[in-house]
Amino acid sequence: MSSNPTVPASPESPTQTPIVRVHIRQRLFSTLEGVFNEEVFFLILSVFIGIFSGLAVVCFRLAIDWTHLALLGPLPQTHSWRLFAVPAIAGLVVAALVLHVFPGIRGSGVNQTKSALYIFNGFIPFRTAVGKFFCSAIAIGSGQSLGPEDPSLQIGASIASALGRHLQISREKVRLMAPVGAAAGLAAAFNAPISAVLFVIEEVIGRWSAGILGSVVLSAVASVVIVRSFLGSEPLFHIPVTAFKRPSELLAYAALGLIGGFASVAFAKSVGALRPRLKALPRWTQYLQPAVAGLLVGLIAFLGAPQVMGAGYDSMDQAMHGQYAWKFLAMLAVLKIVATTVSFVSGTPGGMFAPTLFIGAMLGGAVGGVEHIFFPQLTGSTGTYALVGMGVLFAGFLRVPMTSVFMVLEVSGNYEIIVPVIVANTVSYLVARSFQEIPIFDLLTRQDGLVLPSLEEEREENILHVEDAMLPVSKTILNAQDYVDTSARRVQDSSESVFLVRLHPSGWNLITREQLQRLDREGKGELTLASVLPSPPLPSLYPDLPLDSALRYVNAYALVPVVNRADFHRLEGVISRDSVLHKYGSPSEGS
Repeated sequence: MSSNPTVPASPESPTQTPIVRVHIRQRLFSTLEGVFNEEVFFLILSVFIGIFSGLAVVCFRLAIDWTHLALLGPLPQTHSWRLFAVPAIAGLVVAALVLHVFPGIRGSGVNQTKSALYIFNGFIPFRTAVGKFFCSAIAIGSGQSLGPEDPSLQIGASIASALGRHLQISREKVRLMAPVGAAAGLAAAFNAPISAVLFVIEEVIGRWSAGILGSVVLSAVASVVIVRSFLGSEPLFHIPVTAFKRPSELLAYAALGLIGGFASVAFAKSVGALRPRLKALPRWTQYLQPAVAGLLVGLIAFLGAPQVMGAGYDSMDQAMHGQYAWKFLAMLAVLKIVATTVSFVSGTPGGMFAPTLFIGAMLGGAVGGVEHIFFPQLTGSTGTYALVGMGVLFAGFLRVPMTSVFMVLEVSGNYEIIVPVIVANTVSYLVARSFQEIPIFDLLTRQDGLVLPSLEEEREENILHVEDAMLPVSKTILNAQDYVDTSARRVQDSSESVFLVRLHPSGWNLITREQLQRLDREGKGELTLASVLPSPPLPSLYPDLPLDSALRYVNAYALVPVVNRADFHRLEGVISRDSVLHKYGSPSEGS
């Protein structure tokens, strides 16, 4: 057991206890690895990540609620001095903790999780989870206009990263631990596993595979089971009856998408413009920035809009049940953009998911109220517009179109409004892309001096296909049953030097004019081409394949046939190394 034979391996020995523990852990992992391969073990591990993350998020949500009750009371009173004093004082406490104890917890946590995957080999310090837990609970509980979902995502990612390092699994799996934990944390916070899975795949990982998808799904489901076991299975919002009856209403929802898209752009541009300016101020100001932000949020609440404080779930629920006039809803949407902007750019740890939903719900309710005044024949309720508005801001501001659709469906449980949601979200997404070129998470990453893959840019990138680099088929195509001497005479006067040979029953091969002439001189002219061709036959490509798939072949073969998917003997064209490099804009050697 001991690595030093001169020291007895005693559990009481403080110098030996870590060594003993490491040895036991390695033996345990080796035993498990012998029973399961790493892929299966990783899937099992994902379930435990979901369990631990779910427990952490349950405690996190309770901590926020208790902090809110202790600092602001169950029902914050308008014009109470505590509305601006509490967020300001709590901001000073959070600033001191962030600057001196937990320097890695600023912001939402989404970018940090993505950085762990692509830059830091999956490493997120466990102290990040501790700091995010306490500082975000203080900030959100005291009234800062931020949400718990993004911190929950990072808490889950940090727990998963620590567990992966503790078990000493492969580097590739350790990298993926962070997004698996992120899905668990987000699913627990939203009580919506599908949305969490889609967000992590769509925004953090950016690629699909059976192994990744299976692990992310298992962790998300396990965390939701834990949350529902402790906090009940009630949905995040109590959705009123919603319906979609007339196709003409799609114009109204498209108008909501248009307005929501412009609101998303205004929100993103305000965050993107103010954040680097505040970060560039002297360090001593960072002690005051969260306090000033809390003071401004508290002042908004003091003057008559306490709904903007915290995540605002209760206010969203009330908006969906028509308890606010449309003018007040519009005002809340604008004030929430202001409050969230000052809270987030100050460096206060907290998320933007809940504020985005809040702005969307208020904006949707306001648009629905106005449209009912001018178009009373519309059947959609204020709650329906508020619900669709939540997805509209999610699609426009966070730029995750697929997640935004399923998020609305999951929190509502009503698939009748899927068409309005898709229409409104699509309009919002297109407007946001047109006027805000860089998605908000990519913008924040670049402001921090990091270069991470922009998954939206990859999705929108114009992919080259094999057909883009195809060359015309040669007029001279040989058959495997032809004789060598006949084929040599046939190609003697050809300007080409390489010829395709059609094999039977299927497939293609290559032979050069020099090879044919040499075989003829050696007295092998009476042999068929099939008997002298090298094997195996050439690989074949299809026109619709990405051009990247041709790179593995064009260096090994002078020509690669491109065949029809319905008829392998039907040539669509050929590609060569030169044609591929030319399409990528790279000159070939010797040109």
